Amino acid sequence: MNPETWAVSKSDLFMKSTDGRDAENIAFGSTLSNDRHAARHFDYLIANPPYGKDWKRDEAAVRAEHERGSAGRFGPGLPRISDGQLLFLLHMLAHMKEPEKGGSRVAIIMNGSPLFTGDAGSGESEIRRWILENDWLEALIALPENLFYNTGIATYVWVLTNRKAAERKGKVQLVDATSFWVPRKNLGAKNREIPFDKMASIVALLRGFEEGEHDKISPTTHFGFRKITVERPLRLNFQASAERLARLGDEAAFHNLAVSRKKGSAKEREEAEGRKEQERILAMLRTLPDTVYKDRREFEHALDAAARKRGLRLTAPLKKAILSALSEGNETAAICRDSSGNPEPDPELRDSENVPLGEPVEAFFEREVKPHVADAWIDMSRRDLKDGEVGVVGYEINFNRYFYKYTPPRPLEDIEADIQAVERDILAMLREVAGGS
Repeated sequence: MNPETWAVSKSDLFMKSTDGRDAENIAFGSTLSNDRHAARHFDYLIANPPYGKDWKRDEAAVRAEHERGSAGRFGPGLPRISDGQLLFLLHMLAHMKEPEKGGSRVAIIMNGSPLFTGDAGSGESEIRRWILENDWLEALIALPENLFYNTGIATYVWVLTNRKAAERKGKVQLVDATSFWVPRKNLGAKNREIPFDKMASIVALLRGFEEGEHDKISPTTHFGFRKITVERPLRLNFQASAERLARLGDEAAFHNLAVSRKKGSAKEREEAEGRKEQERILAMLRTLPDTVYKDRREFEHALDAAARKRGLRLTAPLKKAILSALSEGNETAAICRDSSGNPEPDPELRDSENVPLGEPVEAFFEREVKPHVADAWIDMSRRDLKDGEVGVVGYEINFNRYFYKYTPPRPLEDIEADIQAVERDILAMLREVAGGS
């Protein structure tokens, strides 16, 4: 996209290639919005795209191509607009040769964000899902930090192919190469490098395809889960106290009684009538017993009776506003139920669980949730858009989890000794300050 960078790269290849053909392949423009090699497919593809760069200037073209589905490069999903790394990966996968024509191999280096950002159903998760369900991800290699100028962030090489060897099908190899480095002279944040012998060791781990200290092998489904929504019943108490009646003015249905869209004197008359209606409603509510109702139906009966006695007609929105203003959550109250007698969910208590792919949702729920919250249930209406099953499918790769090594804390005696030493130093400094003053 930068004209000077394009010119330098093009001139560099003019000098390196004998006939200049390689230089002619360097096309100017944005890869995301203008694919200059759209009709071409390659045996090998390798890239180091920008980390965390937004795709705002390409948004219109990218979204249009996404709408084309499988006919475009970005059909599987769109990442958040602040980070376009996965778009570059999709671009590369779109340029793979078909397996019948020999297939392709892809290597791309990205930071940690594409591994796990995005909830189930998000663009990032759907892209990971598409890659893993197509069984294209062959390996992930975690590189040492401080390898690049101007940043010390962790980076990962994704190795992908649509022609996996038979023993690798359905599996992903994770390689921890974070310790494969030697120090070098500081150049900004770049103070490490991977020497040739350690590069060879990484390649040997990939070729060996055996679990060990630095590599783990997992099935592709191991990175998937179903996100289910766990509901708990709504329990409310009700009271027509002065404090709760004051909250009624914040409810839109009650407030709008005294709001008119008319103009002039008609507006004033309608708003005056509305304020009178508000006062009549408040007067009616003040006749209710100043007791705490722990059953919504019981409170509604009392409310309806008081309204009939005063000749008031409470519309559904207005009644809902009154119930909202005069209620508070109370775990000892009766469960609020709908017209069919089903318990209503409490949005404040709503939670979610990630169920590993392949495990029945109900079995997981009975084992992991039910023993702790006996009144909970699964929202069976929240289903995955692709397979229609309960729970939204998501994929993430928490790389560090597979190589985590527990380090026990220091003995309490050592920690206590350090604290006492710091306290002695502080007291000594305070005595010096006091003596000096």
